[in-house]
Amino acid sequence: MPVALIESLDLQGRGVAHVDGKAVFIDGALPGERVEYLVCERKRSYDLGTPTHRVRESSSRVAPRCPHFGTCGGCAIQHLDSRAQVATKQRVLEDALWHIGKLRAEGLLSPIHGPAWGYRRRARLSARFVEKKGGALVGFRERKSTYVADITSCDVLPPSVSALLVPLRGLVGALSIHDRVPQIEVAVGEAVTVLVLRVLEPPTSADEAALRGFADAHGVQLWLQPGGPDSVRPFHPLDSPPLYYTLPEFGVQVQFLPTDFTQVNYDVNAVLVRRAMRLLAPRPGERVLDLFCGLGNFALPIARSGAAVTGIDVNAGLIERARDNARRNGLAVEFTVADLFDAAACARLPRWDAMLLDPPREGAIEIIKALADGAPGRIVYVSCDPATLARDAGVLVHRNGYRLAAAGVVNMFPHTGHVESIALFARD
Repeated sequence: MPVALIESLDLQGRGVAHVDGKAVFIDGALPGERVEYLVCERKRSYDLGTPTHRVRESSSRVAPRCPHFGTCGGCAIQHLDSRAQVATKQRVLEDALWHIGKLRAEGLLSPIHGPAWGYRRRARLSARFVEKKGGALVGFRERKSTYVADITSCDVLPPSVSALLVPLRGLVGALSIHDRVPQIEVAVGEAVTVLVLRVLEPPTSADEAALRGFADAHGVQLWLQPGGPDSVRPFHPLDSPPLYYTLPEFGVQVQFLPTDFTQVNYDVNAVLVRRAMRLLAPRPGERVLDLFCGLGNFALPIARSGAAVTGIDVNAGLIERARDNARRNGLAVEFTVADLFDAAACARLPRWDAMLLDPPREGAIEIIKALADGAPGRIVYVSCDPATLARDAGVLVHRNGYRLAAAGVVNMFPHTGHVESIALFARD
């Protein structure tokens, strides 16, 4: 039986080792452990393995809190101590910056982290009616599978939402369209919890009565989605307060629809916004661009500083709601629609003194390439993918003359391999 020394974790939470010069990804193994393993799949450049015996166990290994861990695909590293999770993600970021971007940050920022449990205010749950299970299942998908995990609780969801998993199974199973409800999206605001049911067929009048009864009994608002994202509509009750979260430090309230993108972890997001404002240091009268601005999560606090802010996003619906958020908060922000993956659109960006980037996983390479030699000041880059951040950082530093002044991780998703980060680029 081959033996491997685990060097690191990948983004799926698998242990990474090298045996005879070939990478091996081993489920459930942790950095520092020496494990015997069985190769379950061979590829040209790597192998996939499963551990059979831990010869040496990591001191950071802990007992998973959730009884469904290992089956449910919602978490990947509950068996790793929370502090060690953050340290591991910091190493992932540093390795990506070095191996992809060929650079190191001048300073490492202290990691941003928050509560390890009950943090997930946004979730997309799968639903499936399974006759052999005696009814409907509602939860995350199983690891490496399209099956819905048979879970009755979830410790990363807020307790009030976790308590709904079993009642939701009963609700879906009782509907006449029980096999036509594949998904339930959860959005928890500060005044209301919204559940969006994807319905592939219209509910009957009896179904509608059951849905109303569930919403009333559990104090939630139900929305229905019969088609694409634009078809989402509130169902019951219709007089619920809006979804919103607050950034008290900046006197900002951000309203959103249940299918809008918002950060899943409100506590960490509040610290992230504070960190971004400190690094960006916007001053009254400065021109600041907030690119991939969404609902105004960063643009509104920037505007509170007195800077002249332009927020840009490709999603016209988000931009319209960002404008509404600015009006409600009494802030002057210019929001506009543009495709920031289009080179021509990026070449037309207005002049600026400082910039904040918060792109999706694809990164912001077209924006980076469009920066002219005279592009001034500071760039704060909030990233959800270390590889694209490292790629873009390499261009900023090696071609555009910026320094990577600081970088650090943001543990937005505890117990998963997902690595968010924030970086400051400066040019003297």
